[in-house]
Amino acid sequence: MTKPLDLYFKPIITIVFICCFNFVAMAQQPNDCQFAVTVCGNSDFSLNVNGIGTQELGNSNTCSSQENNSIWLKVNISTSGTLAFTLTPGSTSINEDYDFFIFGPNVSCSNIGQAIRCSTTNPAAANQGNNLTGLNSTSTETSEGPGANGDSFVSEIDVLTGESYFIVIDRPIGNSPFSINWTGTATFPDEPSNPVIANPSSSSLPNIEVCDDLAPYDDNIRAFDFTTLTQDIINGESDIDVTYHSSESDANIKVDALGNVFNNTSSNQDIYVRVENTTTGCFIINDMTITVSALTNFNSPTDYEICDDDLDGDDQNGLSSFDFNLKSEEIVNGMAGANYNISYYLTQSNAESATSVLPNNYTNSTPTPTEIFVRIQDMDSGCIGFTSFNIIVNPMPIANDVSLLQCDEDGIPEGFTTFNITQIENAISGDDPNITIDYYLSMVDAENQDDAINGDAFNNFFNPQIIYARVKNTSTNCVNFSEISLEVSTTVTNDVDIQLCDTDGVEDGFMEFNLGAVAGAIFPNTIEDFILVYYETYEDALVETNPLDATFTNTIPYNQTIYGRVENTNACYGISEIELTVFELPNIETESETLYCLNSFPETITLDGGIIGDSPSNYYYQWSTGEDTSTIEIDTPGTYNVRVSTTNGCYKDRTITVLPSNIATISSIEVIDGLQNNSISIFVDENSEGDYEYALDNIDGPYQNSNIFTNLQPGLYTVYIRDKNNCGIVEDLVSVIGFPKFFTPNNDTVNDYWQVYGVSEQFQPNTSIYIFDRYGKLLTEINPLSSGWDGTYNGVEMPTSDYWFKVKLEDGRTFTSHFTLKR
Repeated sequence: MTKPLDLYFKPIITIVFICCFNFVAMAQQPNDCQFAVTVCGNSDFSLNVNGIGTQELGNSNTCSSQENNSIWLKVNISTSGTLAFTLTPGSTSINEDYDFFIFGPNVSCSNIGQAIRCSTTNPAAANQGNNLTGLNSTSTETSEGPGANGDSFVSEIDVLTGESYFIVIDRPIGNSPFSINWTGTATFPDEPSNPVIANPSSSSLPNIEVCDDLAPYDDNIRAFDFTTLTQDIINGESDIDVTYHSSESDANIKVDALGNVFNNTSSNQDIYVRVENTTTGCFIINDMTITVSALTNFNSPTDYEICDDDLDGDDQNGLSSFDFNLKSEEIVNGMAGANYNISYYLTQSNAESATSVLPNNYTNSTPTPTEIFVRIQDMDSGCIGFTSFNIIVNPMPIANDVSLLQCDEDGIPEGFTTFNITQIENAISGDDPNITIDYYLSMVDAENQDDAINGDAFNNFFNPQIIYARVKNTSTNCVNFSEISLEVSTTVTNDVDIQLCDTDGVEDGFMEFNLGAVAGAIFPNTIEDFILVYYETYEDALVETNPLDATFTNTIPYNQTIYGRVENTNACYGISEIELTVFELPNIETESETLYCLNSFPETITLDGGIIGDSPSNYYYQWSTGEDTSTIEIDTPGTYNVRVSTTNGCYKDRTITVLPSNIATISSIEVIDGLQNNSISIFVDENSEGDYEYALDNIDGPYQNSNIFTNLQPGLYTVYIRDKNNCGIVEDLVSVIGFPKFFTPNNDTVNDYWQVYGVSEQFQPNTSIYIFDRYGKLLTEINPLSSGWDGTYNGVEMPTSDYWFKVKLEDGRTFTSHFTLKR
C-alpha cells in the first residue's frame, strides 16, 4: 500500500562512499581536471575510464604519453604521511595497460605544471609477471616508461596535512575497469556522516511505489516533495548539502539538480541523491527507484448485453434495466481483501470528477450500445483506476403466429399427413440469417428446450394441432416464442401425362419438359388464387422441399413420375402425379450414299429405310417419291428422302444419295518409248462418270490410282481401266518401242536374234530396220515382223563387236544407236 513520502525516509540507510563508477563520454564527466572526483575516507574503490574529455597532459610529463581513456581524481591530505597506492586492472591479461600521472601539491586545473610522478610502462613489453601499477616504498624512480622501460611502479610521495594532489588514471590499451588500494600512511577527509543512517553496508535507499492519485490519472506523473528527506539527511549539520539528480553522472559532477520538489518524467525512474560535505568536498551518492502507476489491480469488465423485454410494454424499443452490481462483482472477482469503491458514469470526465454517478440498477433512456465509464478507488491506498464497458440491449427476435394447411395425400382421408414446418420460417421470423427455430409440442417444452420435434417432417396426430416455435438469435442468444397452427386438407387434384420424343439431339432418354403446359389439366378450375409447384418426389411435395423449375429435364431416362402440389396461400389443395415419358426415335442410318451404273440401265437398285437392329415392318415410311413401303426400286441417280416413324409418332428422316457411275471411255493413250525410262499414260474421256483405277497385263491387278506407268521394258502391254464402283472394266493393247543393247547368236534359244521390240502386225508393221558394222557398212535390212538378225553376213558369222542400227518407224520417227554382238 502507498505511504506518505516522509515515512519512506525516516529509517534512512547508511550512506557510504560510492565504490563503483561507470563513466561514459559526455559533457562534465571526470575525464577533465575541473570535474575531478574527490577521494575521501581512504576507501578502496573501483572505477572505469572511457574517453578523454579535453586533452590536458600535453608537455606536462616526462613519461611521453597523454590521455587515451582517463579519469581525474583529487586527493586532499587530512594527516601527513606517504601517498602510495596499487592500481589493479579488472582483467589479469598482461596486455591490459594502465598508466598514471600525479600533479601537485596544491596546483590548479589551469596550471597543473609538470607531473611529479608518472608511469607509462607497458607490462607486456617489459615482460612483467602482472599488469599492476602504482606508487610504493621500494621504488626510487619518479617516472618511467614508455614501453619496456621500468616495472610500472615509481616511488611514493611524502605529503603534508592540507595539501592536495591530482591523480590522472589512463588506460591506453584494454577495456577493463580498475581498482585502487591506498597503501600509504597519509589519510583523506572522511565522507559526510548522518546520525539517522542505520545500515552502513548499503548505498541504496528504499524504492518508492505510489499511485497516480491526481488527474490526469493515466499519465503516471505526479509531484514529489523531498524536503523532509533532505532535512533528515542534513540532520542539523551546517556543512552538508543534499541534491537530487536524474543520472548518476549528474550526481557525481553535481549538475542539473532536480530540486526538493519535482515531477517524475517516467513511470519508473531512478533518482540519485548526492550528499556532500561542503568543507572537505567529499560526497556520497545514494540511489532509489520511484514507481508511479494508476490502479490496475482489477479485472476489465466485459460488455454487458441483455435482451429487450416487454416490462415497459414494448420488447422492440431497445430499453431495459441493467444491474451494475454484476459488473462490480466481475471487476473484483478473485481479488480477496480488495476494499474498492466502484461507481458508474456516462462520461469519462464525470468519472474523473466523481459527478453524476449512475444508480446500480440503471435503465437506459437512449438506444444502445452505450459506453459506461467506471471509477475504481482503493479505499486503503487512495489509488484510483478507470475502465469502461458497453451496455447493449439486443432486440427480441420476431416470432409471429402462423397457420399451415397441408394436403392429406396418403390415400386415407383421416386428416393426418407430414408437414414441413421449416418452409414457413420466413413467415415466423423473417429472413434473418442469424435466426434458428426449434419446434415443440408444448410451451413448457419450448421454454425448457425439452423434446424438440423434427420440423422438416412432422406427422400430426390432431387435426388441427398447435405446436410451438422457439425463435433464437444465434448472435445475441435472445429468444422469443410463437404458435404454429397445423391443419390438413383432404381435397384432390388430377394426375397427368407428358410425352415427348427424344428429339434434343442426344438420344439418351432425357428431355426438357415444360411442366407449366399441364397446369390446367392438373387443376381444371380457375387457378388465379392457387399456386402450382413441382417436386421430384412425393415426400418433397409433402414437406415442400427442393422445388423444381417449370422447365424440368427428367433425371430418370425414358420414364419418370414427378409431383405437382397445388396450394392456396401456402395451404395445400392437392398433390398430383405427373408421368413424364420420353419415346425413343427409330434407330436408323440417317445418311447413306450408293451408286448407280449408268451402263446397266434400265436395271434397278433397291433403297431401304436404314432400320438398325429391328424389323422394318415395325415402322411407317413416307418416301420423297410418294411411296410408303419399307423399300423402293430406282434406276436414276439423285437424292431420295424417307421419313421413318414409330407407332408413337416419333420419327427420323433418312437421306440416300445415289451417285452416277459408268464404265470408262478411253480418250487416248500416250506412250513415251525408245528410252531407258519408258512410260504409258492412259487418258479417260472427260465425260466418263466413274471413279477409275489402272492395271497392266493382268485383269485382276494389282490396280493403281495413277493413270501413268513408268520404267517399262519395251514390248506389247494390255492396259485395264476398272470402275471402282464395279460398273465394269475396259482394256486396250499398247506397244512400247525399244532396242536390245546386245544379243548372243549361239543357238541356245536365248537372245539368238536382234530385233526391235514393240513392233507387231498392229503396231508399226511398216518399219524399216538397217544394220551396219562399225565402219558404216550396211550388213542387212531386217523384216520388222521376222525373228530378227542372226549375226551373219552373207552366211558368215560376224565377230564379237559393236554394230550400228537405223530404225525408221511407220509413224515417222527415226532412231539410230548401237548394240553389241557377243559370242
